[in-house]
Amino acid sequence: MQTISPEIVFRGKDAWLKALPEISKLTKKPLILGRSIQTLNLRKKIYKDLKARDLRIYSAELEFDCCYEDLLRIKNIILRDKCDSIIAAGGGKVLDAGKYLADSLHIPIITVPLSASTCAGWTSLSNIYTKNGQFIKDVSLRRCPKILVVDHKFIQTAPVRTLASGIADALAKWYESSITSSKTNDGLVQQAIQISRVLRDQLLIEGESAFKIYSKDNVSWINVIEACGLTAGLIGGIGGEKCRTAAAHAFHNAITQIISPKKFLHGEIVGVGILLQLKLEELKNNNKLANQSIKQLIVLMKELNLPTKISELDINVFENNNVEKIANFTLRDESEIHFLPFEINHKDIVDVITDCEKQEIKL
Repeated sequence: MQTISPEIVFRGKDAWLKALPEISKLTKKPLILGRSIQTLNLRKKIYKDLKARDLRIYSAELEFDCCYEDLLRIKNIILRDKCDSIIAAGGGKVLDAGKYLADSLHIPIITVPLSASTCAGWTSLSNIYTKNGQFIKDVSLRRCPKILVVDHKFIQTAPVRTLASGIADALAKWYESSITSSKTNDGLVQQAIQISRVLRDQLLIEGESAFKIYSKDNVSWINVIEACGLTAGLIGGIGGEKCRTAAAHAFHNAITQIISPKKFLHGEIVGVGILLQLKLEELKNNNKLANQSIKQLIVLMKELNLPTKISELDINVFENNNVEKIANFTLRDESEIHFLPFEINHKDIVDVITDCEKQEIKL
């Protein structure tokens, strides 16, 4: 079975208002799930609008990332209050938590992304972390969200940093799927790869403009937030697992095992992972274009204030055996790095990380 997309997608500057009648038909006792204090006013608006339609509303907040402790606590709230749906409003961790809970309780999930940092509002997948933000595993869910609401007014309130993170995460779709699935005979997967190429090109062309002119009246901004939140999700839905993750996400998952003094967003870490993957392709798969791609990406990433190496994530790989820890987690048996069409060993990972940390790319 392949879960490709949400049942209904509302998009645009008044998407939330347009979605209200459909939401009211679906649920009578929803739980609004959120987290950040920065999104509190939006969640209050969501609460007020639902209340005006005579729904009985409940609320809960994540205390950490999408972790088992939070999931169990909120699951008990849902069961206690007999909620019949979840409306997850926030970033990727909130959306993942809402999807996971709804799937386990067999109730509908409505996703309302409040930033363009992720395609989590679209997908049938949840990433599970520890309370400290260390990646544990991803969980495939039975279905995509029932309703996805991408309201441009909501997303415009998010910090511009979240858009940069979303761009990096969406770019990974091409760099991962093009190498893991390039030889497949599956037509849908081939089409997903081509969509990811168009997505990459659009982000390379319009990403900087969207970042610097952060306005819902900017056509590039609209194109880019929807590329990050919708197109990236569609690619994973059509293409399946190998069109979602490979070495870039494997590096992300490993890097999260090292606790950084500063909190970094998912896409910010994935962006570093893309550069590490490309370096692996250059050294191990004789990819003659990899270095050119690295230079091209670094130009954009610098304009978006994105980190380009692990040290820029406030992690020193040369202390506390960090490089070894990252290499070990990257190469664990269930790691997505094994989707690469060439063999990788522990020394390869250590060498690539060390090389990228010590070298300055000349643009």
